[in-house]
Amino acid sequence: METAAGVEVCLPIRSDMDLVWVRQHVRQAAGRLGFGLVDQTKLVTAASELARNTLVHGGGGQMQASRVVDGQVHGLRLAFSDEGPGITDLERALSDGYTSGDGLGMGLGGARRLVHEFAIDSTPGAGTTVTVTSWATRPVRPYEGA
Repeated sequence: METAAGVEVCLPIRSDMDLVWVRQHVRQAAGRLGFGLVDQTKLVTAASELARNTLVHGGGGQMQASRVVDGQVHGLRLAFSDEGPGITDLERALSDGYTSGDGLGMGLGGARRLVHEFAIDSTPGAGTTVTVTSWATRPVRPYEGA
């Protein structure tokens, strides 16, 4: 369900086309929340990697997007969940160069570096949830004095 602000949504991740919808939604939501272009790109890149992991390694799942607020700063929290095989060695999976497939091994670790907050909960045989949060930078107002 999507709110009037167009930020909060739960999207299925079951096909390559769903990956496109995830990227598109994250970019639009980040723009609505005041993220600059560089921060939008970082968040979309992380979301793309996490969505692909959800599809390829988790067998599909969903992304839950929600707006978060800390004082006057707005952010976007994304949770990618699947009911796949889980991750048996989280430390190894988060290390650069590790890959369980044909990738370059920059997935989870790379995504972690692109966001402000990163949490992963995985139980072998029961699935994985990766939750990331990025905060929009508040614009700096020019000095308005005389």
